[in-house]
Amino acid sequence: MHFALIDTILEQTPDRVRAVKQVTLAEEYLQDHFPTFHVLPGVFMLEALVQAARALLEAQGHPRMVLGGVKAMRYGTFVRPGEALEVDVQLDKTQPDGTFVFKGTGTVRRQGGGEAETAVSGRFTMRPLRIPPQTPVQA
Repeated sequence: MHFALIDTILEQTPDRVRAVKQVTLAEEYLQDHFPTFHVLPGVFMLEALVQAARALLEAQGHPRMVLGGVKAMRYGTFVRPGEALEVDVQLDKTQPDGTFVFKGTGTVRRQGGGEAETAVSGRFTMRPLRIPPQTPVQA
């Protein structure tokens, strides 16, 4: 199952990307999370940050990057249907082992405006996908 958690990239530079996810009641995962109080799951907020970072890395020629680790991820307010999660992801460091360290923040944009509130923030790493070597088939 694949969830696209980035609808639009608003701005992209070599070391920063801003993107948005519009949350609608049509999202199938909201039917169970939670039946009487629908909110974007925290793990999907993190995945939105990861998908934004992946878009930045793919533009730099680094395909097939996956989440390597998460540090100090904090969750603030809820994101409900009819609201948008705007993510801002910045490349912080490039490690010698081919991993990339990012800082990310997601803010909720509510209908009718108002002050933006932080929904998620923290640091995470992206690393190349490791494909195990194939063992030869014996005839």
